[in-house]
Amino acid sequence: MSSNSQTISTRLKNKEQPMKITTPNLIRWAGLSAMAAGIIFAGIQPIHPPDVLASVNTSLFIFITSLKTIMCLFGLFGIAGLYARQVEETGWLGLAGYILLTIFYAVQMCFAFAEPLILPLLTPIAPTFVESVMAMSSGTPGSMNLGAFATVYQLVSVIYLLGLILFGIAIFRARILSRWAAGLLAISGPLAAIMVLLLPHQLERYAAMPMGFALIWLGYSLWSERREQALEYVPSPGSTGSAKPEVGRFA
Repeated sequence: MSSNSQTISTRLKNKEQPMKITTPNLIRWAGLSAMAAGIIFAGIQPIHPPDVLASVNTSLFIFITSLKTIMCLFGLFGIAGLYARQVEETGWLGLAGYILLTIFYAVQMCFAFAEPLILPLLTPIAPTFVESVMAMSSGTPGSMNLGAFATVYQLVSVIYLLGLILFGIAIFRARILSRWAAGLLAISGPLAAIMVLLLPHQLERYAAMPMGFALIWLGYSLWSERREQALEYVPSPGSTGSAKPEVGRFA
């Protein structure tokens, strides 16, 4: 009977203990976030509806563009975790790449938020504007001059390209996460630009998939890391070699 009471008491104590949120755990969970962002980014490309006016009010367009907003949220947290894990090793190059990719995800999230919630409402009253926005997304000239809106969109594309190159090279040089994944991330931007020039328009979206695969790979590399516990022997004065265990840094 006393044994059962002790078991129940132990279980209650375990339930009362709050979940410990530590920096290493947050960084590892950011790996899952990066994986989710990569999965969404790569997964929506083959099924993305055409960038035309007729697609805006379809359920598929609203669903896919809503996923883009979620992808950006995951991407912001995932990129932050990837950088935080190797902030010292990546140096200024990593910082520059991280800032550029953060700007990209933040601005892209604004565009992604407007696509499913605002564009369908504007289709009946301002079809020319909506059609020009869709043309901007596909890289074709629209019938309306969108001014600064189009300029920001084009600038974000350049920021995205530079961010991938710098961040990928920084991770590759840091030698902490998968170097193959880092290399793929670094070349995914230029590779996409080349593929867009060579592929027909209906296949251009496949050019974005290598970046998604690289993000999935890096996220898994971050998540699958294990805590390493190192034992450092720190003899006290006059001792004969007593050992003091110390928890090693997150690796």
